[in-house]
Amino acid sequence: MEGFTYVDIFATKGIEYLLVISGLLFFAFFWQFLNRPAVAVYREAENFVSAISDWFRLPAEGVYFHQGHSWAAPEGGEVVRVGMDDFAQKLLGKIDAIKFPKVGSQITQGEKAWSLLVGSKSIDMLSPVDGKILAINENLLSSPESISKDPYGQSWLMTVQAPKISSNLKNLLSGELARKWMDGVRENLLARMNYNLGAVYQDGGVPVDGIARNLDPEKWDEIVKDFFLIS
Repeated sequence: MEGFTYVDIFATKGIEYLLVISGLLFFAFFWQFLNRPAVAVYREAENFVSAISDWFRLPAEGVYFHQGHSWAAPEGGEVVRVGMDDFAQKLLGKIDAIKFPKVGSQITQGEKAWSLLVGSKSIDMLSPVDGKILAINENLLSSPESISKDPYGQSWLMTVQAPKISSNLKNLLSGELARKWMDGVRENLLARMNYNLGAVYQDGGVPVDGIARNLDPEKWDEIVKDFFLIS
């Protein structure tokens, strides 16, 4: 018929379908592109939680923990070895000096036993037991930073004669209870970090030593005192 142009409606519909499909594919690609940073942060956070879960070492057995992050290990009879845990030294970072009480002096469970000097700050730690100090680890007087190498072994702080050792140990944590407690400590630390990963991450994917200072350079000692139960 004159003036009439034939249009293949199936061909035009095919073009429309192709346009719609192309648009959807472009939208999916664009959405994935926009969300790449969020996905990266989420994966980084997952890796971080996994790393920090394994980062704070706990000995398999024989060590009893005070919730202020000191520990006691019975040596036989009334004698116990005392130190600070792995979390404590990593929270603080490099320790410049340790101020020990005098040999022969008395310490009391839950009260100040020694002080750690970090820069211009002095941080007290609480005793895990009652007793009389028999000896201090003199190696730490000349190289206090070495406490990070073996906090449950060669880097012990003091030996103590603890006549109330049986009752003292009942107030401390060991085994599965200690692990659950450390899980709670880890969650508390993660909440304070608020996933600000850059502040506490190294290239190797492990939180840096001196976590408290990296979280808050000005008030890091307040963070430490909270964890060490120092008012």
